[in-house]
Amino acid sequence: MINILRYTEYLYIIVAGFSMYRIFTDWNTDRNMAYFFIFFAIVSIGMFLFRRNYRKKFEQRKRDNNNNV
Repeated sequence: MINILRYTEYLYIIVAGFSMYRIFTDWNTDRNMAYFFIFFAIVSIGMFLFRRNYRKKFEQRKRDNNNNV
C-alpha cells in the first residue's frame, strides 16, 4: 500500500509539471485558461506535499508498531 501512496505523490508532480507547461504556452494566447492551470499547479503541489507528509507519518507509525511488538 505504501508503494501506491508513493506513486500517487509523483502523479501530482506530473500534473503540476503539465500545468506549468500549459501556463507558459497559453499565457499570451488565452490568459483565462492560464489562470485555470495556475490553480491546478498550486493544488497539485499542495497535494504532493500533503500526501508525502501523510505517507511519512504512516511509515513512521508502522515502524513504531513493529518495534513495540
